[in-house]
Amino acid sequence: MNKTATPFLLLSALLLAACGRGPEPGTAPDATPMAADPAAPPPLETPGVVERTAEYPRLAAVTVDGSPYDLAAHRGRWVVVNFWATWCSPCRKEMPELSALHAAREDVEVVGLAYEDIEAEDMRRFLAEHPVAYPVVVVDPLDPPRDFATPRGLPTTYLLAPDGRVAHHFLGPVTVADLEAAIAAGGEGAPGARPASWSAAGCRACSSAPPPASRRCAWGWTAAR
Repeated sequence: MNKTATPFLLLSALLLAACGRGPEPGTAPDATPMAADPAAPPPLETPGVVERTAEYPRLAAVTVDGSPYDLAAHRGRWVVVNFWATWCSPCRKEMPELSALHAAREDVEVVGLAYEDIEAEDMRRFLAEHPVAYPVVVVDPLDPPRDFATPRGLPTTYLLAPDGRVAHHFLGPVTVADLEAAIAAGGEGAPGARPASWSAAGCRACSSAPPPASRRCAWGWTAAR
């Protein structure tokens, strides 16, 4: 063998051995830095859920009898917006009082928003057995009114002042006494309106003449001075 080639062969062998050697104990292998995770996307809104009630809520809908209903048309009066359902026992229990209030006071209107999946014809049959003096609108739980927070329970009721703002929010069953107390605390009602009182024993209006037949008290009661 050529003696001059021996050192060269030894050097080559050492370099090859070094290339195949693993990392030294206690040292981490080189790694390419990973890109930081992008920011998590904002959570998607839950469909059919409204988180907050507007200060001046709007509502335009069609009642179960086919009549248009618009909250804006009732400005100048107190409006009771009652979320309820046919399967809700407390809801059914408060319906007669709400109906009597609607019939007895010229300065107060009630509207029932049936928050359930029910056909209009089925609702009409229900109302034939449980009649009320106020209009009823069936609300789709998957597409509720955008200006009212999605009910977390039923019944839930809003009292709107004559200027259209939310004056009070009732969670759970409400009585006429509750509503009249809230109205009294919020003012005297619509300008020029004559207040009326209501009791379980009957109706009494402060006006000098009986109200129109369409607004007489429920269950055949009559208004008197």
